Amino acid sequence: MKKCLLLISLSIFFSQAIYAQKNYKVVFDLTSKDTLDHKAALRWASEVAKASADAKVEVVMYGQGVHMMVNGKSVVQDAITKLLTNKNVSFKVCAVALKAQGIEQSQLIPGTEVVPDGIYEIISKQHEGWGYIKAVH
Repeated sequence: MKKCLLLISLSIFFSQAIYAQKNYKVVFDLTSKDTLDHKAALRWASEVAKASADAKVEVVMYGQGVHMMVNGKSVVQDAITKLLTNKNVSFKVCAVALKAQGIEQSQLIPGTEVVPDGIYEIISKQHEGWGYIKAVH
């Protein structure tokens, strides 16, 4: 009986693990102007995207984090441009933060998406079952 319960438990565990990997989605939360944080977020997003072709990755920036997406000023622009070629990777900036930081949408790296509220975007992803990572070095 104990062996049977153990086998059932293991099969349930492994079936859930396999299912979880098929539905791999993660949202990164970036609020810092620190370029070390920008580099860390890009490195992690890239690693996730490489780990599984089906993985969905979203980097959401609000607060001073929106500076990472300023065209011609971002120290990680080349890495962002490369990641944007992957249809499962997106970069979203908060419209409220853009206004607060005095950045116009036209100043952003091409391919950047603007959302009304970055925090709401993250919360929405969490409600949809996305994993959450705060991007700090």
